[in-house]
Amino acid sequence: MPDLHRLTLIGFRACGKSTVGRLVAARLAWPFVDADSEIEHQVGMSIAAFFKAQGEAAFRDAEQTAIARILASDAPMVLATGGGVVLRPANRQLIAARGGLVAYLEAPVAVIQERLRHHLGGRPSLTGSNPIDEAPALIAQREPLYRELAHCTVETRPSAGEVAECLVNELATRAVI
Repeated sequence: MPDLHRLTLIGFRACGKSTVGRLVAARLAWPFVDADSEIEHQVGMSIAAFFKAQGEAAFRDAEQTAIARILASDAPMVLATGGGVVLRPANRQLIAARGGLVAYLEAPVAVIQERLRHHLGGRPSLTGSNPIDEAPALIAQREPLYRELAHCTVETRPSAGEVAECLVNELATRAVI
């Protein structure tokens, strides 16, 4: 049984990890940590700019460093990870060991694509094609990793508030709060 005084959210980009994470953190009075924001602070530029200048391998290195630093603490927290955090075995091992309750926020491909159409938010292409068009193949690649790592899966089509409430209830059920 993992240390459940923290919650780590995983899932594809635009599935709602940051939005839901902030809501859960507020309800639990736990700090909220956005891994992408931490990486931007660490590298001194936006993820899109860093990705463009340095490439995906350098970004994944920075992401791994950030995840290790964030999870080194024993403090309670709600952590929203980047969508590709599961690609590195070292990240999956660290999240499994130190991430507390790991929740996969799942959304259908069409929902992800619609959210990306309305708010791309500086997300870089990972394949050289349009981020909206590349989503189906990337989700198919990552989904088994999300499912393997997660203790629970939550569908994100209800409102962000409903998803947050579901996660708070999941933590309560596991006698964390």
